[in-house]
Amino acid sequence: MPIITSRDNARLKLARRVRDGRVRDLIFVEGLRLAEEALKSKIGIDEVFVSDRFERGERTATVLDEIQSRGHAANVVAEQHFQSIADTANPQGIVLLGRRPDTGQINFAARFADRRPTFPLVLLLHRVNNPSNLGAILRTAEAVGIAGVILTRNSADVFSPKSLRASMGAAFRLNLWTNAAFDEALSWARDAGLVTTAADVNAKKNYLETDWQRPRLLVFGSEAHGLTDDERDLIDELLVIPMAPEVESLNLAVACGVILFEAKRQTQN
Repeated sequence: MPIITSRDNARLKLARRVRDGRVRDLIFVEGLRLAEEALKSKIGIDEVFVSDRFERGERTATVLDEIQSRGHAANVVAEQHFQSIADTANPQGIVLLGRRPDTGQINFAARFADRRPTFPLVLLLHRVNNPSNLGAILRTAEAVGIAGVILTRNSADVFSPKSLRASMGAAFRLNLWTNAAFDEALSWARDAGLVTTAADVNAKKNYLETDWQRPRLLVFGSEAHGLTDDERDLIDELLVIPMAPEVESLNLAVACGVILFEAKRQTQN
């Protein structure tokens, strides 16, 4: 099979554009683990790149066989030029360009209704723009069995390379609604019978005193600014995580994990 030996190859240029978020309908999937998760999720694959030094082990063979069964041949790239498309300092030698999954409201609502979840908690992330934080939250949300995650406009991309790595591929498996309007998400939640609930450092009610067996929409604002006063006024219940007086706040992913696992504990009991 011919090896791509030019950095200016058209396919490599496309890969860099996808990696940098400049191709709306495609996502950049790097590394063996994420390639496996992407293939399991049955997303469409447009291009496959492997380094000419890619180690051919059993897992690798399974991935390449699956790709071939879908009618794709891997583009073999000289190592020095593979480095030009990679998003990591020490790439594993495989990149997929996949079709962006449907994360619109209609698909989200249909999946939520079809599942009739036993743990009816949905997470709303409002303007959360740190991709590593976002990925960590998605990983935690999947761990507790969340019924869905909604992201409002101006949030980080759940399928960006950093978010995908931090989530360990959770974005491929979760029920997601992205680019939602804040008030639109609250309206859907109320129509679905969910109590809107938000974490707020100035709230009076302890999150441990909350009945998490009730169906809820749990809202978190951005890392830097949280929710505005007007946005807080739209929420049914505001909750606080008690902390030592000298501590101003928790990392967003940590705060989210604290509440999610308490909610999970209550539903299991």
